[in-house]
Amino acid sequence: MNYSWQFNFAPWVVITVVLFLTASVWFFFRSLKREGASRKNILLQLLRLAAAVMVALTLLRPERVAVQQRTEQPRVAVLWDASGSMATRDVVEENVAPKSRAEWLKGQVEAEFWKPLQARYQVSVLPFSPVPDAAQGASVEDIAEAGTDLHEPLDLLPKQYGDLRAVLLLSDGDWNRGKSPITSATALAQKDIPVFSAVVGTDQYLPDIEMLSVMAPTYGLVNERISVMVTLQNRLKREVRSTITITGPGGATGSKQVTLPALGQTQEMLVVTPQAEGDGEFKVSLPVETEEIFKDNNEKLFRMAVRKETLKVLVVDSAPRWEFRYLRNALMRDPGVAVNTVLYHPQLGMGAGNGYLNEFPAKKEDLQGFDVIFLGDVGMDGQLTKENAEMIKGLVEQQASGLVFLPGPLGRQRTLADSPLGDLIPVETDFAKGIGMASSVEAHLDLTFRGRDHWLTMLATDPAANQAVWKGLPGFFWYAPVIKAKPGSEVLAVHQMARNDNGRIPLLVTKNQGNGKVLYMGTDSAWRWRKGVEDTYHYRFWGQVVRWMAHQRHLAQDEGMRFFYNPETPKRGDKVRLNATVMDKLGIPISTGKVTVTLKAPSGTSETIDLITENADWGMRVGEFIPREGGTYEVEVACPDAGRKLNTKLEVTVPTVEKVGLPAKADVLREISAITGGKSGGTGDLSSLLSQISILPEPKLQEQRSRLWSDPWWCGTLVLLLMAYWVGRKLIGLA
Repeated sequence: MNYSWQFNFAPWVVITVVLFLTASVWFFFRSLKREGASRKNILLQLLRLAAAVMVALTLLRPERVAVQQRTEQPRVAVLWDASGSMATRDVVEENVAPKSRAEWLKGQVEAEFWKPLQARYQVSVLPFSPVPDAAQGASVEDIAEAGTDLHEPLDLLPKQYGDLRAVLLLSDGDWNRGKSPITSATALAQKDIPVFSAVVGTDQYLPDIEMLSVMAPTYGLVNERISVMVTLQNRLKREVRSTITITGPGGATGSKQVTLPALGQTQEMLVVTPQAEGDGEFKVSLPVETEEIFKDNNEKLFRMAVRKETLKVLVVDSAPRWEFRYLRNALMRDPGVAVNTVLYHPQLGMGAGNGYLNEFPAKKEDLQGFDVIFLGDVGMDGQLTKENAEMIKGLVEQQASGLVFLPGPLGRQRTLADSPLGDLIPVETDFAKGIGMASSVEAHLDLTFRGRDHWLTMLATDPAANQAVWKGLPGFFWYAPVIKAKPGSEVLAVHQMARNDNGRIPLLVTKNQGNGKVLYMGTDSAWRWRKGVEDTYHYRFWGQVVRWMAHQRHLAQDEGMRFFYNPETPKRGDKVRLNATVMDKLGIPISTGKVTVTLKAPSGTSETIDLITENADWGMRVGEFIPREGGTYEVEVACPDAGRKLNTKLEVTVPTVEKVGLPAKADVLREISAITGGKSGGTGDLSSLLSQISILPEPKLQEQRSRLWSDPWWCGTLVLLLMAYWVGRKLIGLA
C-alpha cells in the first residue's frame, strides 16, 4: 500500500492562502504589541494563529491517497444456475438428442470449461439456488418451495472478493426469489465489474405436444360415466388431428378425436366408464407426432377410487306436470339412482305407486339418507310444513346433500321465501308481479362463460361443442319471476333475450350452502330437450346434477359412518374442514361419544384431532386440519363408543415454485450484461465469451482517499481552537 498527499494548488487558491496567512501573522504581532507580550497573551494568540493555519490548509483541500498494489492475479467468478427450472430439456446440439439445461451445465462443469481463463485470472466457480437434496433429508416441501434468486449471488460477489474483475453467469434467466437482479447489476456496473452471461436453454418453445394437466374426480361409480378434463398444448406450427385415449383397470377405456390448433392450447373432456371396483391407476395418452422433440410428455397417470353405490333421490311436486313426469322417468331409469316421490296431487290427493311415499318424511332419520331433493311447484300452503323445511335445510347444510328448486306455473314456491328454505334459494324473485313470465315465442337458455365448461352443464366433450349443443336444445315458453342472483351464487345460464336493470335474467344458478349445494332451474321445460334425440341430453343433464350434488357427501363412507372434507384437493397450508357423521344401528345420527380423526403424514408423523359437535340434531362433528406436508395422508376416523371406524386417504398437493418447461428468459440476462458493460450469448457462444473476458484491460489500481478538509475530526478541532481562543480572551480580561 503506497501513501501520498494531494492538495489543490490552483493559482487563485494559493494566492488566497498566502494572503490569508500573511494577514494572520501580521495580526499576531500587532496583537502582541497592542495587548502586551505576556505569557498568557502569547499563548492565546498562538491559538488563533493555529486556527488560521488550519483554515488555510482546509482551503488547499488536503487528501491522503492510499493506492493498493496488486500482488495477485485478478479474479473471475463463474456462477452457474443449479435451480429446479434447469431440468427443462431444451438444449439442442447438432446430431445429439435434446439435453436438459442441468445436464448440459454438468457436462461443462466437469470439463472445467473455464481453464482458458486461468492463465490470467484466479477463477472461482460457484453454483447458486441449488435444489434441496432429498437424500440429505430435504422434505417434499423444501424441494417444492425452492426458488431462484439471481440478485443475491451477484450482490455478494464484490463483498466476498475484493479482487473481482468480471463475472461469467450461466443461467436460464428465470428468477422468482429476492430482489430484481437489475439492482445488483447496477451496483456491479458502478464498480466496473462486467457480467458476461450465457443463456442456457432456448427462449422459444421447441416443437412439441404436451399434456399439461388431467383433472379427474376423487372417486367414481362402477358402470357410471366419468368425465375427465384434459388440457393439451400444441407447440407445432401446424394443426394436429389425433385421438386421445384413456385406459384403466378392468378394461375400462375411452377415446375421443381431437383437433389441436397450431401453437395453441385446448381443453378436452374425455369420458370413461369404470368396470371394476377398487383404487386403480388410469392413463391418458396421445400419440407422438414425428416432429416432436420430446416423446415422453404425451401421457399422464392418475388414481381414482371406483365404488358401487346407489344414490338416493327424493322428488317432491304438487302436480304431475310434464317436467315432473319426465324427470322422474329419467331418474327411475338411471341404474345408479334410487328414487322416492312425494306428489301432492291437487285433485286426487297423495300420489301412489312404485316409489311413492304417503307423506313427506317426518323424521330426520327418514330424511338423512337422501343425497338429493328436488322441490318442484310446492310450497308452505298446506303441503310442506315448517318442520319439513327446517329438516331440508339441515340436511343440505349439515349432511352435504343437494337441493334442486324447480318452480312451476302454479307459483307455489313463492311461499318458500318466508320459510327456513328462503335463505337457500340462490336467486331473488318477485312473485308480486305474477307467478312467472309466459310467452308464445320460444326462448332459449344461453350459457355464461362459467357455464360453458362447468361439469354440471357439460353435455358435450369440449366447451365449444357444449355451447353449440345448448344453442340447439329446444327452448321454453315460461320462466320464473327472477330478479337477480344472490351474492355468492354462480350463474351458469341466463335468458337468451329477457333482461332487467340487473342484466339478463339468470335461470340456471348454483350456490354452496353450508356443506351442501343448491341448484335453481327457473324454467319447467327441460323435458323438451328430448325432442329429436330422445334421452341423450335430458337424461345426461339430470344424471350429472344428481352426481355433482352427491359427490362430496360420498367422499368416504363405511357402515354407520360418513366422512368428508373441504376442500377436496387441499394444498399444503390450506385450512381443511373435517366433517363426520356417526349413525347407530337404525341409521339415526348420534351426537354422543367421542369422534377422532387420526392423520398419518407421508413422513410417518401422526396427528389426532378430536371432532366437536356442531349440530347435535344431525350428529354433525367438525374439526380443522392444516397439512404441513404434501403427499398422501392415511386417515382413520373412529368412534369407539359406537364401535365405528372408517379408513380413507387424503391427497395434499404442494405448489412448485420452479416451473419446468418454460422458455429461457434471455432478455433478463441480456439486460444484466448490458448494464454492466459485458456481453451475452447462448450455449454455443461460451468460447467467445471466455475470449472476451481474457482480453479485458487491466483493472484500475484501487485507491482509498481520506479527505482531511471534510473530516469531522478536523472540523471539530478547528471549532475547539476558536472556542478556546474566545474563552481565553474573556478569562484574561480582553474585550
